[in-house]
Amino acid sequence: MHILHVVGARPNFMKAAPVLHALEKRKTLEQSLVHTGQHYDANMSDVFFSELEIPAPDVNLNVGSGSHARQTAEIMTLFEPIVLERKPDIVLVYGDVNSTLAAALVAAKLGVRVGHVEAGLRSFDWSMPEEINRVVTDRLSDFLFTPSEDGDTNLKREGVPIEKIHRVGNVMIDSLVRLLPAATRYPMNGLPDRYALVTLHRPSNVDNCKTLAKILGSLGEVSKELAVVFPVHPRTRQRILEAGLKVDALYLLDPLPYIEFLALQRRAVVVITDSGGIQEETTYLGVPCLTLRNNTERPVTVSLGTNVLVGPESEDLECELSRIMAGSAKKGTIPPLWDGHAGERIADILESRLQYAV
Repeated sequence: MHILHVVGARPNFMKAAPVLHALEKRKTLEQSLVHTGQHYDANMSDVFFSELEIPAPDVNLNVGSGSHARQTAEIMTLFEPIVLERKPDIVLVYGDVNSTLAAALVAAKLGVRVGHVEAGLRSFDWSMPEEINRVVTDRLSDFLFTPSEDGDTNLKREGVPIEKIHRVGNVMIDSLVRLLPAATRYPMNGLPDRYALVTLHRPSNVDNCKTLAKILGSLGEVSKELAVVFPVHPRTRQRILEAGLKVDALYLLDPLPYIEFLALQRRAVVVITDSGGIQEETTYLGVPCLTLRNNTERPVTVSLGTNVLVGPESEDLECELSRIMAGSAKKGTIPPLWDGHAGERIADILESRLQYAV
């Protein structure tokens, strides 16, 4: 049996690594890896393969950046002959990026089964391209691997047959658990002892100059009480430069390898972000998280975890930050099955179900 994994952006690598490692132990299964090249910067892509001990991709499509339509179409065009040549029994896709949707569309149209790792997440915000990717990918998938109960609920509400839904836990947490010891030992040189860690990349926050200026202004206010460490996504850095915005009060860093970023996360007083995956990681680490969005596709991080939605408004951010600084940070718990073994559960299901289907 041949399983073909598709990754394209940095969060995909953390999700695929545990599944790849777990399937390596199953001698009855063959697997190959396609990297679409959606993230092509070394700090956004290559270094993750070495840190996560993922084998070099069998194929790199090198699609690079572009509009959603162009990027999705190019991935589909280049991926189709790979599927026809390799004839996989299932294509595994991860998360909610354009690579996820493109690969699922190709496989489904060719009659190849699709497995979606991190299925069922919903923000219910159709202005987010990721929401479109998530919903369409789930409709095309034969195996839907969900990280939490809300994912199951969403899929059942949408009419997905229950036999397709498999709650396995969070594969992102598998990678975190595996690499946390290395992050704990990582030296933190040249940075303040106490700091807020910031990530910012969503188009809704960075592509509008006024919104971006407002957020950066709020972070400037935060820096008067607490140092702000800000690894800057290439997209965000470009927008800051284009708008001529001032960021002198912040510690700006280049995008970081996973272990170094994990070390920053676990030691932060608070994480301020618009990233979905970081909402999950901070929940596991017990670090307060303030999310600069009005919604989240990961509500379990709010209902059970340490996450608080503050939107882009400075007043809400400053209010929640004051609570954290006063020692009244939200206390969370780790959701069920976020235990470092989700990849093994996926491998068990694939091994039993694919062999049975032959």
